[in-house]
Amino acid sequence: MTESILDSAKHWSGILPQWSSQFETERKLSADIAAEFANAGFFRMLVPKVYGGLQVHPLEFIEVLKLIAIGDGSAAWNVMIGSTTGLLSASLPEAGAMEIYAANPQVLTVGVTAPSGRAERKSGGFSVTGRWPFGSGCQNAQWISGGCFVYENGEPVLDLKGQPEVRFMMFPAEQVEIEDTWDVVGLRGTGSHHFNVSEVFVPDQHTVISGSRASVSEPLYQFPLLGLLALGVASVALGTGYRALEEFIQLASNKQPTGGSRKLAERAAVQSCVARSTADLRSAEALMKEAVVNAWCFAERGERLSAELKSSLRLAAVNGTHSAVAAVDRLFEAAGGSAIYSESVLQRCFRDVHVTTQHIMVAKPIYEVVGRVQLGLPARSML
Repeated sequence: MTESILDSAKHWSGILPQWSSQFETERKLSADIAAEFANAGFFRMLVPKVYGGLQVHPLEFIEVLKLIAIGDGSAAWNVMIGSTTGLLSASLPEAGAMEIYAANPQVLTVGVTAPSGRAERKSGGFSVTGRWPFGSGCQNAQWISGGCFVYENGEPVLDLKGQPEVRFMMFPAEQVEIEDTWDVVGLRGTGSHHFNVSEVFVPDQHTVISGSRASVSEPLYQFPLLGLLALGVASVALGTGYRALEEFIQLASNKQPTGGSRKLAERAAVQSCVARSTADLRSAEALMKEAVVNAWCFAERGERLSAELKSSLRLAAVNGTHSAVAAVDRLFEAAGGSAIYSESVLQRCFRDVHVTTQHIMVAKPIYEVVGRVQLGLPARSML
């Protein structure tokens, strides 16, 4: 693993808590912190080296996200979105990747994969109109992408499988209108506002066909974009869970409940709660790492990952997310009334971790997608 970026993540893990209240109040990551993250290389973790990226091992990617999430969940979410959007660099036409990524090593690209836009084929590119929710980090980004269904002469374009073609379109930030919509219960500091464009021309070199194979033939790019995105979401959830565990242990070591004669930590039920929550987090993290290592063995040989390997990545991610929720819920309940005050870190962990479960990449229907593959049935959605 690259020692420097892990050292940076550990450093930020320790100092981010001092900014958490500011991120929540402003409902975004501050511009100066975003710039510091860019300088640290967090946003280019998954960008190919040929375009100035770090091209880290997926194990390093999930470890960095977990560490930053221990410091602040919203900050880690911004890093997760920025770094996974950087994966598009490996599939963009070379001219576009050079222009967007290689020309500016500190670039922050963010985006939404959902095809909420319409792209009409024009000479040399597309005319794009659309509106996308959950544009995390959009206020600090230089480029913003959105998924679109493709049309030509007013008719839907179909891919080789007869399905509607979806492309990710990349827009310079100045072409995008950001709507102030992010007023939510958790991960408030992610700045995940809606954004829209109207009849913006996007040249071919700034587009990527969804599901297309990367043009960079390195092991990292054998991993599916959606699989790495799901692992990223889960890593944020796990980091949030570890932070809740740390905070609870500190609370239990000092709190003497009203009317009680012992510290909270001396109660058997509390001891069991800590042990079970530790097991939830560590076992879920171990499954994620196992799935990554197994997939990496195939990727190193240049092989495309099978549906079984992809489904294992998705299972590990959804399990990691919901295991973190189980741990945080248990700790929050055991903390009693101390956890409900706004200054309590536990209540923020509780809110943040529950928001991670609403991401489509780790929502409970993913269990069904994985189960179909395990049962020998064709998957109904992209892995």
